[in-house]
Amino acid sequence: MQEYLSIKSWAADDRPREKLAMKGRKALSDAELVAILIGTGTREYSAVDLAQLLLNHAGNDLNVLSSYSIHDMKKVKGIGDAKAIGLIAAMELGRRKKDLDRKKRVKITSSNMVFEEMRPYLSDLSHEEFYAISLNRANEVMKIRQISIGGFSGTIADGKVIFKFALEDGAHALILAHNHPSGQMSPSEADKILTRKMVEFGKFIDLPILDHLIFCDNGYFSFADQGLIS
Repeated sequence: MQEYLSIKSWAADDRPREKLAMKGRKALSDAELVAILIGTGTREYSAVDLAQLLLNHAGNDLNVLSSYSIHDMKKVKGIGDAKAIGLIAAMELGRRKKDLDRKKRVKITSSNMVFEEMRPYLSDLSHEEFYAISLNRANEVMKIRQISIGGFSGTIADGKVIFKFALEDGAHALILAHNHPSGQMSPSEADKILTRKMVEFGKFIDLPILDHLIFCDNGYFSFADQGLIS
């Protein structure tokens, strides 16, 4: 078994916690920040080693890491339930901070803006998720709601739930978005039927559906851009 020097034996300037205290958070690498969240190492690896192994597993992409489940994180030797849960909690706080930053609301003027707004929610997922975006009269984002989580091949979006949340939010318009983990950008027949029903009901209660985006990591399909919402 390979021996390693424990973090306690490192120079103070190199220990992640001490380094942050002395030099500030921006002085730390991603691995060092993750190591602080991990807390302790194992017999084989220091906390920094574990953090680097975890980042390597995620392709050194923090967006990928933030999408990991407990099961995904535990695929890295040395990451157990406690470490995985602590990391996921930290990532979720970061996501909620982004939501709070919307006090200066984003005004949606194009499908590409919706795509960029939904990147933190729908990037690098191995399963489908469905979201509804509530907009005010100025087409500014009021709230982003997760409607459902499914498997690799699909998820069920309940129109009653979508419009219930929209009315609770005081929304004046909605945009729908879901991902295709398969990378297939074109809408399925079920996607077309759902969108048509949602648009029709939205017109009936004067709460229009402005667009429905199908999100893939390399691009998106917009029903509005393709003239499929009228």
